[in-house]
Amino acid sequence: MSGGIAITLGAVNVESDAPRALAAFWAQLLGGTVEGDHDGFAFVAAREPGGFAMFFQARSDPRPDRQGQHLDLTVPWGTRNAEVARAVSLGATHRWDVLDEVPWVQWSTLSDPEGNLFCIAEHPPAP
Repeated sequence: MSGGIAITLGAVNVESDAPRALAAFWAQLLGGTVEGDHDGFAFVAAREPGGFAMFFQARSDPRPDRQGQHLDLTVPWGTRNAEVARAVSLGATHRWDVLDEVPWVQWSTLSDPEGNLFCIAEHPPAP
């Protein structure tokens, strides 16, 4: 692409104590498939063209005390509670809800089976 920005999100990389198991959780949650599993590495393909993949590798250092970034996943308005319940049924832990901090989004913060934080958010329909 000449003269424009051509950067896209290809994959999110995650260090893991059990890459295959964590990849399986995320594949179920996001609707992707585990496409690669080799020697401490696992790869979850994007569910659809333009989506993002996830790459899991064996942790090389102890888990940091503070997580510097996390995924914000968006669902249609009115489906957040059901998606949080589905994530919990797959092995996530519900941590807290933020329902009135700003008017344009409500979200729930969860952690995956290894304690990595992520949010499930919904945005109200435009008036």
